[in-house]
Amino acid sequence: MASIMVLVIVFVLDLIAFALAVAAEQTRSTATVITDQTSSYCKYDSDKATGLGVGSFILLLTSQLLIMFASRCLCCGRGLRPGGSRSMAIILFITCWILFFIAEVCLLAGSVRNAYHTKYRILVHQQLTCQTLRKGVFAAGAAFIVFTGIISELYYVKYSKSSNFSDPTNTRDTGVRMSNM
Repeated sequence: MASIMVLVIVFVLDLIAFALAVAAEQTRSTATVITDQTSSYCKYDSDKATGLGVGSFILLLTSQLLIMFASRCLCCGRGLRPGGSRSMAIILFITCWILFFIAEVCLLAGSVRNAYHTKYRILVHQQLTCQTLRKGVFAAGAAFIVFTGIISELYYVKYSKSSNFSDPTNTRDTGVRMSNM
């Protein structure tokens, strides 16, 4: 049976990571063009979104590592019992890693881009503009945090179900035997 403590800890970590990603989206940097007597430049406001994005990145990474250590990353340890739970565990494992990678890329790219402040301005259609992070990068990361959390917890439950060897008749090795048929 899946450890309830692991599931609760992973849920809390994912929930906090989601909240930090949403807060990062709300507080991302904005810039204004300031014109002096001799030149004009970009003035950026708060840089809190970078720290929030990095915090969300670290919490999601911790959550994923906890699930992978608890399940021995599907590749280490005893073989899984054949059946539907093993198939679903493998599918959810692959899906979990893909969603995790997308979420981490969104959070990391958003944090890096939000921290990047240009000293110069870009002339677009005769108007001065300053480079800032596009709207929705942290929101996409937050959405993928939710998907990663759901899939990783389902993976852990299916993994635990398929690795439970309570039936003594089903404890044989599931590999291919090279004996008489």
